[in-house]
Amino acid sequence: MNLLIDYLLDLINNIYMNLLKRFIKYYKPHKKIFILDMIASFLVAVIGMGYPIITRYMLNDFIPNKKLVLVITSGVSLLAIYLIRMFLRFFIQYYGHIMGVRMQAKMRSDLFIKLEKLPYTYYDENETGKLMSRMTNDLLEISELAHHGPENIFIAGFTLLSSFIYLMLINWILALIIFLCVPILFFVTSHFRKEMRKAQLASKVAIAEVNSSLESSLSGIRVTKAFTNLEKEKEKFEVSNNKYVKARSSAFKAMGKFFASSQFITDVFNIIVLLAGGIFLYNDLIDIADYSTFIISVNMFISPINQLINFVEQFQNGTTGFKRFCEIMDEEEETIHEGNEILKDVKGEIAFKNVSFHYKTSKNILNDVSFDIKAGEKVALVGPSGGGKTTICHLIPRFYDVSSGEILIDKQNIADFTLESLRRNIGIVQQDVFLFGGTIKENIMYGNPKASETELIEASKKANIYDYIMSLPNGFDTDIGERGVKLSGGQKQRLSIARIFLKNPSIIILDEATSALDNTTEMLIQEALDELCKGRTSIVVAHRLSTIKNASEIMVISNGDIIERGTHEELLLKNGAYKTLYELQFRKSNSTDEIILNHDLKMMN
Repeated sequence: MNLLIDYLLDLINNIYMNLLKRFIKYYKPHKKIFILDMIASFLVAVIGMGYPIITRYMLNDFIPNKKLVLVITSGVSLLAIYLIRMFLRFFIQYYGHIMGVRMQAKMRSDLFIKLEKLPYTYYDENETGKLMSRMTNDLLEISELAHHGPENIFIAGFTLLSSFIYLMLINWILALIIFLCVPILFFVTSHFRKEMRKAQLASKVAIAEVNSSLESSLSGIRVTKAFTNLEKEKEKFEVSNNKYVKARSSAFKAMGKFFASSQFITDVFNIIVLLAGGIFLYNDLIDIADYSTFIISVNMFISPINQLINFVEQFQNGTTGFKRFCEIMDEEEETIHEGNEILKDVKGEIAFKNVSFHYKTSKNILNDVSFDIKAGEKVALVGPSGGGKTTICHLIPRFYDVSSGEILIDKQNIADFTLESLRRNIGIVQQDVFLFGGTIKENIMYGNPKASETELIEASKKANIYDYIMSLPNGFDTDIGERGVKLSGGQKQRLSIARIFLKNPSIIILDEATSALDNTTEMLIQEALDELCKGRTSIVVAHRLSTIKNASEIMVISNGDIIERGTHEELLLKNGAYKTLYELQFRKSNSTDEIILNHDLKMMN
């Protein structure tokens, strides 16, 4: 009984105050199954008491008094209730697990939605593989706890209590002797349980690192093969893999101590029953029938204790997993700072007013930057890597919030708008194109899932990829593989441009959209981009100056400051950083040029 109380107190202390209410809400949609599962568990526990009770009657009455009919009737009755128990156990196993899986699915959906709402900064600090581990391993263990937890506590608790009462009815002195051994089991298991809890948590962290390493290696498998760095990747993977082995070894060691010590105590119970019962029988304090029944019944008393002990590992895994689940669910969402106004009828005027920005642990990326872009203008950002160009692009759709200052669209602070309406009016084409696994049609339609077939075709034509799509056997239904692996870099880029055409935003951001392409492909994509920018406000981050000569204004960004601005012709006349960059474009060694350029621009700044 003390052990049961200990587990219940442990459950309350670890979950109730912070987690139990949150955990219970996932049971609410499944009240019917849960109640039926508890009723079935109760009946299973009640039926379990039938065997020792009938055994006692048979040994004390039916067999000594030659009541053969009652002996046979008792056996048939036991068979009948055991058949009932078989169906009850099936119900518990099947429907109980169905309930657990549905709860797991709901938690997974909640977690997915939460992850979608978290800001960019969260993903700067957390690796994808570790998040996937929480989505899969942790939720599986929570599901098992959701099903088996109440059931095990209920069945074990009832069986423990009823068997103890029955032992008291047989011989209360002998029952108390057995019961006095329970505190010993309580103290031994409590000691080793703390060690096991810490070890289980370390195991979860370790397996998350393994998943993270695996996700990274598999995502970059083509780079690994290209550089023939299999041994390097294997070495990196084995570091996290060995950490996991070490963590699990510690967990198994703690688990071994826990189960071995607890099982030893339960074995001692049997010795005490044997010795004490033998002494009682020798002194005629108990008859042979009650003694035999007592031995059978004491196993029913010990069994739920072992069940609770075995439940501890599942309890530790489940509660640890739910805590990790709640850690993500408690993260501050991106939407918490968004405004209530809807951005619509966008002209496309953009203004940066004294904008500064820095990450949590870094110096300023932008320093008091101010500029204005008129509606429909094309403005280019050039300069060394790390100067702040991409940061400017990320601040406009509020992937990050400014540290100080403000950004205006059509003379209104972007913080006043809902994020959904703000981003719906901004289209972004990046150098590193991300495509989803699936078909060409699915990826283009991502820009506007409600678009018609005609709009789909028109978007692909404007992006200069329609002819290529039609040359494929399955056309728009062609599968492109994971992240578009079956497409070339230019084809991926044109697909992403078609996606933006279908989205039809008022503001376009082109972040190094053509820097990694060959000249022929670049010309095709540049035509598509020029078409895309018509009638829209465009911000272009470019390395190749040939693509931005006709920009309304070019700004040279270095070390978070705008060090030069003007048209292509105006900047060449200044004989400054832009002219240096322009002249470097025609040198033979691009790698050397980049080094010289970065150095020259930093010196000028």
